Amino acid sequence: MNTIKNFLFGIIGVVSMTTLSAQKTDSIPSKTDPKKALNMEIDTIAMDMEGIEQMENMESKAELKDNVLLLLKGDKKYDLQDRKEAARYDSLWLKELSNNTILFDSIYEDISTMEIDTVYHYSVHTDTLKARLELLNQKTPFNITYNPSLENVINSFLTRRRGLMSRMMTASQFYFPLFEQELDNQNIPLELKYLAIVESALNPKARSRVGATGLWQFMYGTGKMYDLDVSSYVDERSDPINSTKAASLYLKKLYTIFDDWDLALAAYNSGPGNVNKAIRRSGGYKNYWNIRRNLPRETAGYVPAFLATMYIFEFAKEHGFEQNIVDRPYFETDTVHVKTMITFDQISKLVDISVEELEVLNPSYKLNVIPYVKGKDYTLRLPIDAIGKFVNNEEAIYAHVKNELQATEKPLQQIVQSQNEIRYKVKSGDFLGKIAERYGVGVSQIKAWNGLRSNNLRIGQRLTIYPKKNLTTAKSANTSTNTGTSNDLKVHTVKSGDTLWTIARKYPGISINNLRKWNGISGNNIKPGTKLKLCDCSS
Repeated sequence: MNTIKNFLFGIIGVVSMTTLSAQKTDSIPSKTDPKKALNMEIDTIAMDMEGIEQMENMESKAELKDNVLLLLKGDKKYDLQDRKEAARYDSLWLKELSNNTILFDSIYEDISTMEIDTVYHYSVHTDTLKARLELLNQKTPFNITYNPSLENVINSFLTRRRGLMSRMMTASQFYFPLFEQELDNQNIPLELKYLAIVESALNPKARSRVGATGLWQFMYGTGKMYDLDVSSYVDERSDPINSTKAASLYLKKLYTIFDDWDLALAAYNSGPGNVNKAIRRSGGYKNYWNIRRNLPRETAGYVPAFLATMYIFEFAKEHGFEQNIVDRPYFETDTVHVKTMITFDQISKLVDISVEELEVLNPSYKLNVIPYVKGKDYTLRLPIDAIGKFVNNEEAIYAHVKNELQATEKPLQQIVQSQNEIRYKVKSGDFLGKIAERYGVGVSQIKAWNGLRSNNLRIGQRLTIYPKKNLTTAKSANTSTNTGTSNDLKVHTVKSGDTLWTIARKYPGISINNLRKWNGISGNNIKPGTKLKLCDCSS
């Protein structure tokens, strides 16, 4: 059976980047030169027999039967069958990728505040470093030449961020095969895969303080330019495949503007406009190192951080890094299009995969729900050992999900239908339980919406929250009782000194635009004594 799995992995590794319903016709490369093949006499019968023999070797010894979706008596799990060994898979990836999510803040802080002229002492000799950089310069299209600033950044990463780099070398085995495929599709340098480490520390849920999201840190507008879907359910900026395609196209476009990969990287970080300003302010120079001091501070450390990361990965052994080789890279998973709305909890129970692993493999779904929208293709990614369970029982699964959704109240969907998205700023004394209670949501939901892997918060941190609509009204009513609102608990009576802004702040989940819309207000003027509706309802 191990031989069969290895054979299948070899095939799946080539084709599984696309979804099951969208895969191209399989093709197995021939070792025969196609030019010579025309003049060769081919024994087609022997070839057919060889194929039959190969299929016989692949045939499972265990009989596989179609399975009816049955709930095990006295349990809440489902007895879906595919292969006995399907339930066994290496959990190292789950632990590794989950642990790495906390590294984004660290690398983001390093790059945005980097003093690249600070001297760090490390054992690598300057002449050795010069020789290695020259080797990199010869085999890449980047302008990699020695200068003291780059040496300082490399030494900084080798001392202060050595642990981070070591963990990136393990996590990169999960994402780099995908990155290389997409970069190759656009015919741009494969070394750009290292950019995702600088951007997000390989955390697909990473979100910067200004709202850039995902492995490649797309802002909302730029993501929309490259057809990345962002909605209450989905944020394709966090989808490894779609975001990598978009990043490849964007980088290629920037290169056509500047005709220089270093400047393209700088423009990716700060925008083409800032790079053009830096060129003008420098007197017309177009070498990154000549315009660096005219760039925004974060961008001044951005390209050196990329080059330092590339150097450390390319010369990892020389610096004592021991790569932990793992047995489950990204291409040993596969995808299937969903045909109805389905939640991670349902998938977890049906195919015996933890919700946490589903979150790692499907990071673009913000609320742990895969929606079904006509005209859009949303996919579920599973380990290849589990994909068979799902496909083999697909019809029964969808029937079960439909019945279950009809039988429950679906509070999660009510949250999504509420268009109120809160950006909450963490204050001193806040903790997840306190914030969750305030907005009537679960701690696990706040963690899922914001890609949090622990309960730790920092003062000033921004959290995205989707408050429950009915709880917002209730909280508004409670507050209204204490602030002189009318007896129907759905309005606020304006007092002297009140403004739309101060009123909105009193009621979590209500915005100034809500107050204007619900009360037919076009400007900001409100008079004392006016009764303002606090919901989209009749007072």
